[in-house]
Amino acid sequence: MEIKKGKNRFYIEDDAGSVVGEITFQYEDDNTILANSTFVDPSQRGQGIARKLLDSLADHARENGMKIRPLCSYVVNAFEQSDAYDDIKRT
Repeated sequence: MEIKKGKNRFYIEDDAGSVVGEITFQYEDDNTILANSTFVDPSQRGQGIARKLLDSLADHARENGMKIRPLCSYVVNAFEQSDAYDDIKRT
């Protein structure tokens, strides 16, 4: 599955062009991204899609020298359970 970048979101579409997963964000300031929402279609859950989307957002933050403030529950939990995001985590 190819992860695409749209305006303030990373997302994945199925073969029919329907969005099956997305992570949305906004810019709090020049240094901080707010991770607002993560969604994966129920039929696609359990395949690691949310993690791949978060990793894309994390890469975007790193490439731009930014931090992520986790607002949605998925990102909050991912940041608490893994040290992979410690370099970009803003509380």
